[in-house]
Amino acid sequence: MIFKNQKLISLTMLIILVLSISPLLIAGSSAQQAPRGPWVDEVVFIVESDASKAVDMMIKNEIQVYFDDIGDVTLFQKVKASPELKYVRSFGLYYDLTFNPSGPEFKNGKLNPFAVPRIREAMNYIVDRDYIANEIMGGLAVPRYTALAPSFPDYGRYADVIYQIETEYSYNFEKGKQIIFEEMKKLGAVFNEAENKWYYKGEPVTIIFLIRTEDARRQIGDYAASQLEKLGFTVERKYGRSRDLAPIWIASDPAEGQWHLYTGGWITTIVSRDEADNFGYFYTPLGRTDPLWQAYKPDPEFYEVAKALWMRNFKSIEERDELMRKALILSMKDSVRIWLVHLTTIWVSRKEISLAYDLAGGFSGSRLWPHTLRYEGRVGGSVKIAIPDILTQPWNPIAGTNWIFDQTIIRATGEYAVMPDPYTGLYWPSTVKKAEVTVKTGLPVTKTLNWVDLKFADEIKVPSDAWCDWNYTAMKIVTCGEKGITNATTKVVVYYQDDLFRNVKWHDGSTFSIADFIMKYILSFDVADPNSPIYDESQVPSVEAFRETFRGFRIVSQDPLVIEYYTDTWYMDAEWIAEVAADAFYPNYAYGPGPWHVLAIGWLAEAEKQLAFSSDKADALKVEWMNMIAGPSLDILASMLDRAISEKFIPYKEVLGKYLSEQEVVTRYQNLKKWYSEKGHFWVGNGPFYLDKVDPTAKIVVLKAYREYPFTADKWLMFSEPMIAEVKVSPPPSIAIGTSASIDITVTFKGQPYKLEDISFVKYMLVHPGGVITGTATPVKDGVFTITLGPEDTAKLQPGPAEVTVIVVSKLVGIPSIAKGTFIITKAPTPSPSPSPSPSPSPSPSPSPSPSPSPSPTPVPGATTITITTTVVSTSTMATTVTVPTTVTTSTTVTVTEWTTTIILAVVLLIIGFAIGYFIKRR
Repeated sequence: MIFKNQKLISLTMLIILVLSISPLLIAGSSAQQAPRGPWVDEVVFIVESDASKAVDMMIKNEIQVYFDDIGDVTLFQKVKASPELKYVRSFGLYYDLTFNPSGPEFKNGKLNPFAVPRIREAMNYIVDRDYIANEIMGGLAVPRYTALAPSFPDYGRYADVIYQIETEYSYNFEKGKQIIFEEMKKLGAVFNEAENKWYYKGEPVTIIFLIRTEDARRQIGDYAASQLEKLGFTVERKYGRSRDLAPIWIASDPAEGQWHLYTGGWITTIVSRDEADNFGYFYTPLGRTDPLWQAYKPDPEFYEVAKALWMRNFKSIEERDELMRKALILSMKDSVRIWLVHLTTIWVSRKEISLAYDLAGGFSGSRLWPHTLRYEGRVGGSVKIAIPDILTQPWNPIAGTNWIFDQTIIRATGEYAVMPDPYTGLYWPSTVKKAEVTVKTGLPVTKTLNWVDLKFADEIKVPSDAWCDWNYTAMKIVTCGEKGITNATTKVVVYYQDDLFRNVKWHDGSTFSIADFIMKYILSFDVADPNSPIYDESQVPSVEAFRETFRGFRIVSQDPLVIEYYTDTWYMDAEWIAEVAADAFYPNYAYGPGPWHVLAIGWLAEAEKQLAFSSDKADALKVEWMNMIAGPSLDILASMLDRAISEKFIPYKEVLGKYLSEQEVVTRYQNLKKWYSEKGHFWVGNGPFYLDKVDPTAKIVVLKAYREYPFTADKWLMFSEPMIAEVKVSPPPSIAIGTSASIDITVTFKGQPYKLEDISFVKYMLVHPGGVITGTATPVKDGVFTITLGPEDTAKLQPGPAEVTVIVVSKLVGIPSIAKGTFIITKAPTPSPSPSPSPSPSPSPSPSPSPSPSPSPTPVPGATTITITTTVVSTSTMATTVTVPTTVTTSTTVTVTEWTTTIILAVVLLIIGFAIGYFIKRR
């Protein structure tokens, strides 16, 4: 048959083409379909502490990612120049000098000057932070003076008091020297001017300085040591990597005098929206159970302030502000550690690798890296990651290693009830469906994400049958009615996913059960019960602090699991309050995942005094610090497993036995026995990866994809690049005293105005010769703010150079953006006599132009006009977010020709072709 109509021929050819290729297109689109569990099949961790070597290895494709920051400027330039590599930035790493506070005499009779708070405080004057940031760090850092990170929102909230601290404690060697000399003489030390040396009891005062060598802390340590030598101290520089020095500074008894100070490094692994507990963590025994923390003896006033912030024992934002300001000032007086610099860190991978990073913790600090690590364009494969050190300390969930290098691997093996947003620090649900948060009326709490429901109540009653404590002697849970607890500040109802106890499994094949939750509840108190065989004195401060705010826990429904959680702890974000409840007794402990049957054999080992969960108790008992992945602990744990199997052992049987069937007990222990025989370790988690192999000698760890993981790999691919605000400040060249003035501020991202609704606040700090003025900028429109100064404001200024600092805090990222501008403050202008006004002619009115008529569409001969009504469905990419349909009905006049008809038919047939392809793929 011969087609005479050319348009019909074209239409037929187009139809044939569409029907031919669309099934192939849709069927082929499954090539990168998200698997269950992680994107890749295997991750191999090796040790490489030399960043330069690691970069070369990535260029050669010998490794694909480096899990440490790049701080060397020259090396950074090499990374930027390589077409094989890419990098991202984070803002959560910082360095300090950590002091040993024991003394003033150690047990060996040697003097410890740093036992004196005033000497520690004076060390702030001795180190030049600007020199460290600019010369040693090459500009990839900023000076840091306080426990509040310059990269998190609280820094912006208290910028005025931090500015005063930065001014007061800026580099002033002579001032620091004067203070130190005064205090050294009070200690009985003698200064020999001829030798420029301090002596105590006839011997030089020798400072044992532990200096890390893996990064810029070697140069920082050498600089600080030289400064100490200028003060007349004899300095013994003891160099080493983390695994060499950790047993000395963090695990040894400070009173033994094995060290005086250490080049500390810290990383905050999620964007911290609330750093109120930093003072309790870094300066008091509340922070950790290690011997060093238990040696901290802060001033009583400071301790009470730090504890109040630790427990959120305040009822308003004004009370919090007062406590935070006190803590900032008092922490400088204490100075058991002095902060040096806060880094802008570079994290590097090969160009074909993609993984979610955290704005605070980079790659290694991100909880999402195991969920998102992949090769672009394909599923599967093996990724080799280099890391500065691993297996630094023993692994156990209760009180094991807290080193970031170990924890970055451990996090891949565990699962959390909720997951932190890597850019904002807000929490998203993981194994939770929703949470209902109720707080007392008046507290400044807000919510952002729709999985949390926020309510306020004048009074929150705690049910008398809610659980509040534990008594080992009576082997019973203590209720709130028995303890007389009747009220709470917050209440959270957490609804876990419906199939939690069917679809979630531990890596050894054991099914998740409510017994895992109950075990964590009991252990949370039992470690601090003097009558318990696992009592640990070092755990007491943190448990007591927890008791002071914990107000109750109640199981509303066992399956599906619904719990109520009552506490006096609160945060300004409802999502953070929900996280406290959701993760409180979820079986992922402070140092890793912990199924009840694995912890049971650890419990037996400690009860028999053969092993101990914490380093402090291990030292006290003279036994091994429990290690569930390697070393002598394994044989002991294996023997305890055999005992548990023979006895069908149930820890805390009087309570836990109510939630366990005999079949679960037998199955769990048999699963663990098989796991140990196959893997050679007792590390059992429930995360996207399981621990496959450990080689402590070669320092190699191999993780394998866990394909029974309940979620697909694309669950967390919602996070694109962070929208860090770009800020420009435009002050006038000069501002005259006593006149009105304004300073313009623009806030953008990639050249586009930042929406006002996405900005929390814009604060400013104007520094002039007479002092500091602070305030909040006024929003004008998207991307534009202004600082308005009236005559009464500028009247307070003093003539001379001035600087304005603007701090922008976004709702979309937790990192504040800071910009500065300079100008001159001049004296008030001298008024001149006004001349007599002369009459001006009235202007002639200009004729108003006539409005132009709107053009009408020109009709096309032979065309048809149709009206189209459209319905749009808006949905979140978050798997757990409810889809919200939005119907937008728009009548649109469209001119349709014969060619338009052809195109419409082609589109319809294309959709049909895709549908055919979908069914081909399904089959």
